[in-house]
Amino acid sequence: MIHAERFAYRQISDGFGGINFFPYLPLTLSYRNHSIETSGLLDTGASVNVMPYQIGLQLGARWEQQNTSVQLAGNLANLPAYGLLITASVAQFPPVRLAFAWTRAENVPLILGQVNFFIEFDVCFFRTQKSFEIHPKQDI
Repeated sequence: MIHAERFAYRQISDGFGGINFFPYLPLTLSYRNHSIETSGLLDTGASVNVMPYQIGLQLGARWEQQNTSVQLAGNLANLPAYGLLITASVAQFPPVRLAFAWTRAENVPLILGQVNFFIEFDVCFFRTQKSFEIHPKQDI
């Protein structure tokens, strides 16, 4: 049985001299023969995982070769996006396949949302302690 892993919130400047803390998860993303270490914002309000354009390029994905269009909502609704299946490794847990909406946006973080990060992992937030725990889903 794999136990939970705890991570600290990341301190981020808001650009106006203020500081806030956000749940960014360090992870390794792999696509074909490319891997990168990055971090993703855990966003329980996001319907889907979202990947910024540059991260997709770093992983070796080619925008022109994508054919599964995805419609995003909110402030990304007017931008094109394609579905991209990526292998993700988090801490000592076994790798999982994550489906991302790869968008042309470059001013957004890598977002880990309901489909399908929160289907693969359970997360407990401890905001007052500025930390969170994750563990892989348990097959019943």
